[in-house]
Amino acid sequence: MSRPKDVKIRMKAVGICGSDVHYYKHMRLTNSIVKEPMVIGHEYAGVVEEIGNEVTHLAVGDNVTLEPGVSCAHCSHCKEGRYNLCDEMKCFATPPIHGCLANFVVHPASLCFKLPENVSLEEGAMCEPLSVGVHACRRAGAGPHTKVLIMGSGPIGLVTLMAAKEFGFPRVAVVDVDENRLKMAQELGAHEVGCVSTRIEDVEKEVLEIQQKMAAGIDITFDCAGLEKTMRTALKATRSGGEVCLVGMGHVEMKVPSTAAAAREVDILGLHRYRNTYQLCIDLISSGRINVKPLITHRFRFSQEDVVKAFNVSAMGGSAIKVMFNI
Repeated sequence: MSRPKDVKIRMKAVGICGSDVHYYKHMRLTNSIVKEPMVIGHEYAGVVEEIGNEVTHLAVGDNVTLEPGVSCAHCSHCKEGRYNLCDEMKCFATPPIHGCLANFVVHPASLCFKLPENVSLEEGAMCEPLSVGVHACRRAGAGPHTKVLIMGSGPIGLVTLMAAKEFGFPRVAVVDVDENRLKMAQELGAHEVGCVSTRIEDVEKEVLEIQQKMAAGIDITFDCAGLEKTMRTALKATRSGGEVCLVGMGHVEMKVPSTAAAAREVDILGLHRYRNTYQLCIDLISSGRINVKPLITHRFRFSQEDVVKAFNVSAMGGSAIKVMFNI
């Protein structure tokens, strides 16, 4: 390691993200295409092995979590503080950049965050998905009177639920096609849950059912699946003048009732990763205000056999929420 502002980290905990599964199964995610062998993984924490001679806030032996995207720091987006939109962003496990499912990684020290003693390495790795939920709630600009609907109770839907409750949203409903995941959403504090189908033909009926469950206008809907059916539901269920925040990226293209939504002034907000969230996520976990431990449902070792098993378990969904490697 020769760069003075970098650190070398021994990986200890690496989570599997839905995007990792997409690359594993389809060799692409939206417009990012795997064209050559690539290491995946971008939810990670580890122990500092070496530090560059200009690094002062970390020491060998520190437990750290790492923010996976390295921006250019010079473009207009970076200078405005919206570095997550940097056109030159190099993010772990986004082709052609290798990910962190490895024994060691070298990373800028400025993107490495020391973990308090009461935050485990697994919890540190969970700062990455939690950051998505925190950034989504920030993007929506909601307050203590906001009624929220979350489409999807996978890992991102559940961390968005956690963040929404911590941000003080008084009423949060979650819908999904999977009863087991909805049970987890209830256990994590969802006020209402509802099981929906995958059929677009059911949107109108399900929208009425969702609105009746909420017994109030839905101010913000977070679509954490990003499918045509979920976006159609979100746009129709959200009250006039409300917001739909597209968090998930299940479909590259979709046909949605945008004109009807626009006529009701329903705003659509995009979301690209996160920015300036990691220290807040660490503080939320360390203080006990958010408990990410229940989301880690499966653990595997770092071996060829276990890597295959882990990705197959994650891809199947079902009872698997967050699959974690202990390296």
